[in-house]
Amino acid sequence: MTTPHRPADSAHPFDTALAFLGDRLRVGEPLGALCTYRVGGSAARFVVVQDESELNRIAEALAQAGAFVGEASQPELSVHVIGRGSNLLVADAGLPGLVLQLGEGFAEIEILDSQAPGSQESPQSKRGGSDQQGSNILRAGAMASLPVVARKSVAAALTGFEWAVGVPGSIGGAVRMNAGGHGADMAASLTGVHVLDLETGENRWVTTAALELGYRHSTITSTQIVLHAELHLASGDRLLGEQRLAEIVSWRREHQPGGHNAGSVFRNPPGDSAGRLIEAAKCRGLRVGTAEVSTKHSNFIQTDSAGSADDVLEVMAQVVAQVGNHSGVQLRAETVLLGFTDEQRSRVRWPNTTTPSLDDDSSEQAL
Repeated sequence: MTTPHRPADSAHPFDTALAFLGDRLRVGEPLGALCTYRVGGSAARFVVVQDESELNRIAEALAQAGAFVGEASQPELSVHVIGRGSNLLVADAGLPGLVLQLGEGFAEIEILDSQAPGSQESPQSKRGGSDQQGSNILRAGAMASLPVVARKSVAAALTGFEWAVGVPGSIGGAVRMNAGGHGADMAASLTGVHVLDLETGENRWVTTAALELGYRHSTITSTQIVLHAELHLASGDRLLGEQRLAEIVSWRREHQPGGHNAGSVFRNPPGDSAGRLIEAAKCRGLRVGTAEVSTKHSNFIQTDSAGSADDVLEVMAQVVAQVGNHSGVQLRAETVLLGFTDEQRSRVRWPNTTTPSLDDDSSEQAL
């Protein structure tokens, strides 16, 4: 279901500032096809950014147009950044502002020899890696696919990133939420990231320590975009790495559903599993319209073809309520919500708490 916020021929506050993009500044762009749920509305304005130089120019133009300053009172001035859409739910009503998606120019992957000089902005690669012997630095652009990075690291006989082969997201989004799986996460190998702040124009290297990575958390703000990341990986055995990749892919196929979904919907509470809590609350198979809790894995929500994002949100709301009533646990979502009203968001809180179950920062660089 795709419903633009405004007519395609209506003027927009960003049109003049971004006129240099020409026809590449798209009007009423459907976002459902860019998200793994395959649902959601349209962006009033949308552009795929070609390279870092163009991104810097867009940042300057947005500042001149008053983006970020008047967003609260004028939603048309909002700016959102999306990745590969694998943990993203866009409201059926769409988004009134600008949506940026980094293009394939931000998807490069490079293996840096641990003894070779690296980038000027990265102290890790500049000094030739860490003190650990038999290790290398892998540099990946923000739009690099996690499974592709995992396979390329193994092909280079490196180990430590095999877990990512089962996560269909991007490096940028993975850094922002400290994505992980199979006993590892981004924090285990990340040395730092190159970040651009859209609001201030500041372009700098941020160390892993400064990111304060925690469970599905980092200090990356809503206006910051990860441009690329560097991973410190140990030398390994290529055949053993390929075997591990195959095991992870096989496990995922056996235990997790295919089709239209965005992976795990809720974060695991401390010492427990969201899937177990949802199962115990008898939510397996719970359906609202075109969306239902997966019968294969209870922490997944599946959507039908031509489905509705509002149906997905309602399933989330009912799951949160039933789990809260059954166990007293407040589930918090991993899924990034864009374009939903405060009233809609309040449906995913239990019971009538002022503490949101979702991060209020909805402008995340989604996976």
